Amino acid sequence: MTLDELRLELTALDTQLLELVAHRQALSQQVAVVKRATGRATRDFAREREVILRARTTAQRLKISPELAESILRQLIDSSLATQEQAGVAALARGTGKRALIVGGSGKMGGWFAEFLASQGFDVTIADPAPSLHGFAQIKRWEEDPLDQDVIVLATPLGITAQVLQGLAARAPRGLIFDLGSLKTPLRSGLQALSAAGCRVTSLHPMFGPDTALLSGRHVIFIDLGNAQALREAQELFAPTMAERVVMSLDEHDRLIAYVLGLSHALNIAFFTALAGSGEAAPRLARMSSTTFDSQLEVASRVAAESPELYYEIQSLNEYGGESLEALRRSVEELVRSVKSKDAAGFKHLMEQGRAYLDVRAAARA
Repeated sequence: MTLDELRLELTALDTQLLELVAHRQALSQQVAVVKRATGRATRDFAREREVILRARTTAQRLKISPELAESILRQLIDSSLATQEQAGVAALARGTGKRALIVGGSGKMGGWFAEFLASQGFDVTIADPAPSLHGFAQIKRWEEDPLDQDVIVLATPLGITAQVLQGLAARAPRGLIFDLGSLKTPLRSGLQALSAAGCRVTSLHPMFGPDTALLSGRHVIFIDLGNAQALREAQELFAPTMAERVVMSLDEHDRLIAYVLGLSHALNIAFFTALAGSGEAAPRLARMSSTTFDSQLEVASRVAAESPELYYEIQSLNEYGGESLEALRRSVEELVRSVKSKDAAGFKHLMEQGRAYLDVRAAARA
């Protein structure tokens, strides 16, 4: 066969593969219907393990990489789970006959919540002066709205959220109110004002980005502000999903986020800042590769692509942010000290200490 003929055959095979994937997705939707009818959970880890092991065995028989086969099947499983999860959310239709207002809905996370609530049957309106790409009804200013919706979501930057919370408190809407802020201590006074006004208010932190399709393995944090009804209603929005719902206090949230977000962001910012300041080595580093370096570079690249304003807020507005940055500073100083002083035992201790922590963490998540 000529090169052109071989390429044509590959193109035909690619089309067949995609058609098979589409057929698999259609079957997944039928599986979702059967699972709902029989009361079975969306995710079945034993079944997933069976599928993966069979794929690896088949790959070995066909003399292709078992790792490639597993990677493909895992992506297909995740896609199927996302399809089933979304079908389950839509089938329950918890928002039928209800209305929702997304303040800041033209942003990425606001758009995610608009789609999420619409999939449950809510009639969604976006309040945002910026144009929306999501196709929902839109107003430019929330202040001009009657605020008679069943749910009001604040998907605005932290500084704006604090102002909107105070503005809402002055009008005391009847519906459930919650924000999506990455930090909660800067919003304390606004949230307290809503509580004092008798509003059904809580606070959420979705621990995932706007590109997330499957919520299995993802966490949504709910802040208990003393209103049990609001907390329950907010959690019920995620009940049809596979997201893990975690309840905590406002201060506990920000202390943990100082490490979960603040520390991880700071570490990656320090990493790419060091690379950028590497002087004459910078051009050669751009052509270098290693397993660890490439993995770290991939994460750092995602951090570098994010909003500097948002990441600065996460670092500077958290009342507990200094704690994690100080821990990072001490760790770097200890590493530098052990290397410069040729302290092999001290260096080994750092490695063993970290390994022990990571082992405990892995066991806790198993």
